[in-house]
Amino acid sequence: MTFDYDLFVIGGGSGGVRSARLAAKLGVRTAIAEEYKFGGTCVVRGCVPKKLFVYASEFGRAIDDASGYGWTVEGKRFDWKALVAAKDKEIERLSGLYSGGVEAAGGTVFNSRAEVVGPHTVRLLAENRTVTAERILIATGGHPFLPDIPGIEHAITSNEAFHLEELPKKVVIVGGGYIAVEFAGIFNGLGVDVELVYRGGEILRGFDHDMREGLTSIMRQHGVTITCNTEPAAIEKTDAGLIVATNRDTRIACDSVMFATGRRPNTVGLGLQSLGVKCGWNGRVMVNDSYQSSVPSIYAVGDVTDRVNLTPVAIRDGVAFIEAVYKNNPNPVDLAFLPTAVFSQPEIGTVGYTEEAAREMFCAVDIYKAAFRPMKNTLAGRPERTIMKLVVDADSDRVIGVHILGPDAAEIIQALAIAVKMGATKADFDNTIALHPTMAEELVTMREKWTPPATT
Repeated sequence: MTFDYDLFVIGGGSGGVRSARLAAKLGVRTAIAEEYKFGGTCVVRGCVPKKLFVYASEFGRAIDDASGYGWTVEGKRFDWKALVAAKDKEIERLSGLYSGGVEAAGGTVFNSRAEVVGPHTVRLLAENRTVTAERILIATGGHPFLPDIPGIEHAITSNEAFHLEELPKKVVIVGGGYIAVEFAGIFNGLGVDVELVYRGGEILRGFDHDMREGLTSIMRQHGVTITCNTEPAAIEKTDAGLIVATNRDTRIACDSVMFATGRRPNTVGLGLQSLGVKCGWNGRVMVNDSYQSSVPSIYAVGDVTDRVNLTPVAIRDGVAFIEAVYKNNPNPVDLAFLPTAVFSQPEIGTVGYTEEAAREMFCAVDIYKAAFRPMKNTLAGRPERTIMKLVVDADSDRVIGVHILGPDAAEIIQALAIAVKMGATKADFDNTIALHPTMAEELVTMREKWTPPATT
């Protein structure tokens, strides 16, 4: 059978673009379709604009801190619309690079929604025509989840938060994961009254408890109200704004309600289920180690598979898909000791096991901790403390977890993740000479094991 393309990719995010570009470079006749903007969630509505907003929200405190270092700064003010315009300009530039990279490699780019209408057939809605391909790759990512409660139409998600006409005076953020925590820091740093409402007992479920407790304390110092064991039951619109009614019979007045309560794979309306593609309860595409679905000609990578929903993982998925399918070199992505970060204020950077997980998985665990005020905070007069923590398998002396709460934690963890992945031991850390004066030197100078307090 003759096909229009060897590979047709649906979704122009990180995983889809990487797959399409690599395939095209190999001489594979490749096409890719994106219905919104190339770059996907990360570039358009996620990591990149979020990090730009984090930077913007940090400048206010930096200006305040400058007085401790002898600077006099007058007339401090912030222009929300100027930030949004600058962000949009940068996103357009990056989006062009994503689509341009595929074209430069020899691929064909379609700005259209694409739906699967056969094992080898894709319909391009914008062009009202179908094309065929030997293989179809689904890389459509995910979207924010909104619960079915009265008044939910008055809420926004992170998608809309990047395009608000003006900053609210008060925002209620629903959720306790990294998106909720990061936006709480962003809005708080930009002068918005923020209340974070979370159904669990403590924010950032799955992270090390010292990181969770330490960040909660600092966020409250910054003025963020954190209300746990609570979730919205309804949202009411009034002449004065919005009212969030909770399951605890409380009512919170605000100007905006933002939900950050998880994401779902983008598979609705793609036509996959009608073709017999096996999907999970939330719509995720089920794939094998070669990223192949239950229909042999259809594959999937990235967040649409709902495994580890991180941009670098989607990119690695794309590479592994090309290796398995077009180079006969199956090599599934190794997710052990995956570094990750929360771009809160201050940041959390982490790699490996939390203390809690390590105590369940290993016979004996040693913990090393340091909590201190970073030098930069001293003259500024800030009480915020950095926390650094090493989790060590006592039997092998291998460092199996590193957790940092503090400035530039993500940058530090990215470098440390190499050592942890390679199997560095606590002795290796101890034998590394400290770089002074730095915050990170604490990681190689901690010698005393931490002993949990006795319980009665």
